[in-house]
Order: sequence, then C-alpha cells, then structure tokens
Amino acid sequence: MKTLGLTATALSVIALSASGAFAQSRDQIRIVGSSTVFPYTQAVAEEFSNQTGAPAPIVESTGTGGGMQIFCSGVGEQTPDLTGASRAMTMSEFELCTQNGVTDITEALIGYDGLAMAVARNSEADWGLTLEQVYLALAAEVPQDGELVANPYSNWSEIDDSLPDVAITVLGPPPTSGTRDAFVELAMHAGCEENEAAMELSEASGNEDWIEENCSRMRTDGPFIESGENDNLIVQRLNTDPNALGIFGYSFLYENTDTLVGVPLDGVEIELATIASGDYPLSRPLYFYVKDAHRGVIPNLQEFVEEYMSDNALGDGGYLSERGLVTLPEDERAELQARVTSGEGDFAAAE
Repeated sequence: MKTLGLTATALSVIALSASGAFAQSRDQIRIVGSSTVFPYTQAVAEEFSNQTGAPAPIVESTGTGGGMQIFCSGVGEQTPDLTGASRAMTMSEFELCTQNGVTDITEALIGYDGLAMAVARNSEADWGLTLEQVYLALAAEVPQDGELVANPYSNWSEIDDSLPDVAITVLGPPPTSGTRDAFVELAMHAGCEENEAAMELSEASGNEDWIEENCSRMRTDGPFIESGENDNLIVQRLNTDPNALGIFGYSFLYENTDTLVGVPLDGVEIELATIASGDYPLSRPLYFYVKDAHRGVIPNLQEFVEEYMSDNALGDGGYLSERGLVTLPEDERAELQARVTSGEGDFAAAE
C-alpha cells in the first residue's frame, strides 16, 4: 500500500544506489506472470516495440503464483517490472512484497476472461457438463454413502449415463497457476455446492470452511493431468485425443476455434457476450501489477504502461479485444487508465 511505504521516487533512488547503473544496465522491460494474461501482454509488447522502435519487453509465462513470487522478491534491475495475474494479489503475496521493499504497487484490472473447458472439434461425443458433474469427475474425494471417499469414477458415464461413455481425461494447470486457483473456486467449489450429498456433509459438520477444505483438491490418480504453464501444449494434446478435455483461458480457445470447441457449462456457451454479462459461470477478472519504483528508472517502462492503458489496446474494438479480452465498460476503463498511467491511488491486497 503506497501510504505505508516509501515513494516511488525514494525507492528508485535506493534501487539506483544499490545496483549502480540500474537504468543503464538493463534496457528491456521484464514481465512475468499468468499464462492467461501472457498473450495480451505479449501483444502489447509487440505493438509497443513496433511503434517506438524500443527493444521489445521480455514476457515470461511463469503462472500467477510464480510471477508473484518473482515480482515480490525485491526492487532493482534483477527483478521484474510487471507481473500478470488471473486473480487478485493475495494478502500473503502483498506481505512478501512489503517484506522485500516492494511497497509501491499499482494494480490494473484490464478486463475479463472466461475459463474454458474445451475439446477437439473432431470429438464424436456430445459434450455439455454441469459444474456438479465437473466436481464429481475431478475432485480427489467425493461423497458416497454419507462420507467422503477417494474418487471412484473413471468414465464420464459413471457420473451420469447421459454423458459420453469415455474415460475421464482432463488436462489442466498446476497449483502455481492463477487459472488453477480460479477453476477451483469457480468450478469445483460451485459444483460441490450443487451436490446434495456434499451439502449434507457440510451442514452436518458445522464447519463454515467445509467446502474450501474438502472440495478444493484435484484428483491425482490419473484422470486429471497437470500440464504445466504452457496452454499451447494442452491445445496440442487435445488435437491428438478427441476424448480429452482441456482447461485454459478463453483467449486460447478464441485463437484455436478452427480445431477446438468450448464445452457448455450449466447450459451456457462460452462466448464474449456471456463472459461480459457474467452468465457464463467461469468468468473472472484479469490483472497486471506495476512496480512503481521502476517507473522513470527502467527505460520505456512508463511508455509501455501508457500503451497498455491506451484505447488502442483496451478500448472496444482494440487489439486486445480482437484476441479475446472482454473489455471494461467505458467509465470504468477511463478511471483505470487515469489511475494506472499516473501511478496514483492506494493499493491494498484482498484478505
């Protein structure tokens, strides 16, 4: 939170003193973070470099959690300038930042995304799932006969005979990914709440945190396959296995609609309109965070932030919306642009 730390100018002076020729020794902006935000940030990096002739920023897909760890490791040329995130910064991450002197941060909610569950277009199965069915397929433990047991389901049809009679094979992100965090909250927890037997166990326990404690763990016995932070690898796998489903951000489905199709969830198709309206159940906000101590120190950082905040990028019909980003309403976007470009305004992580 800015009111708790040194000013960006003061931190910049400290960084310069600590690292010598800070500004001169690194001429490329460095960005880490979410694999979902990655294609949007990469698009801005390319546009920025094309327009200005400046070196293209280095953008690494490290996952939201991994990006936060690197971003919060300190201030100086050896640390990144921005991190992308498919969820808001947590209090523990904010505390890590402050412990390491990263006390001047600007948060930017750039727009919205949907978490897609997708299959290859050549899949012969008729796909359409409820969140309850997703929970029963992928949870490490599920309710049976009044207690939680290790997930016994190997085929989708064992959960509901109306589902395809094929093995449950779902490729998804690892625990370090914000996409994983969002999927657990939006799909697994919500699906658990739709399951009557699970809710009976929850109520009987008297534990307000029962859902979070018992419906968050993904199974590790084979049907759910952690596939790293590179969503393109999931896309490639789906194209070789028509019975496998993949979990990733809408932008990757948007870019691969020639070979993939989204699976409707709770009867709602994943589309720009349903994400924007919130009707699609796996809608989520996307963020990036700026290390304000690096503004005016790392060459071109401020100008890059201004390009990211431009109407050309974030506006209706901007080049990020063409890549699948659901943009903010005009009034919210104007407030965001003014605040993030100036680096003004207090930031506090959510509890």
